[in-house]
Amino acid sequence: MIDKQLIRELQADLPVEPRPFKAGLIEKIRELQQTGVIRKFGAILKHQKAGFAANAMVVFNVPDESVGVIGEKIAGFKEVSHCYERPRFPGFNYNLYAMTHGKTSEELESSVRRIADAVGINDYQMLWSKKEYKKASPKYF
Repeated sequence: MIDKQLIRELQADLPVEPRPFKAGLIEKIRELQQTGVIRKFGAILKHQKAGFAANAMVVFNVPDESVGVIGEKIAGFKEVSHCYERPRFPGFNYNLYAMTHGKTSEELESSVRRIADAVGINDYQMLWSKKEYKKASPKYF
């Protein structure tokens, strides 16, 4: 049975202190990961407050047969917070989307060029964020 109270508490903000968990909790989290109940557990950075003012969704036109391998490579770059394969649309032939972050637009443009060069994809666009309306983690219980 899923420990709903534990999941509820793990979804909440944690106090910033050296040991925010009670003894044994880390082991319980590992158990939940090993059984597939939770996929991952970690901190979510409020990137604007940490000085990352430039944010862009980068869309790549990747050959369909390579999208998995290239998506994994792009997801491995520190500037990328998440990366998804999505369907292509008429007039918008991009199928790999990566949310990227940098301190300045110049720094981020340079990082995206480096990422594109590393994976050998030249057909991409940077869709710059103008305003964030909502950013929230899902709550399950």
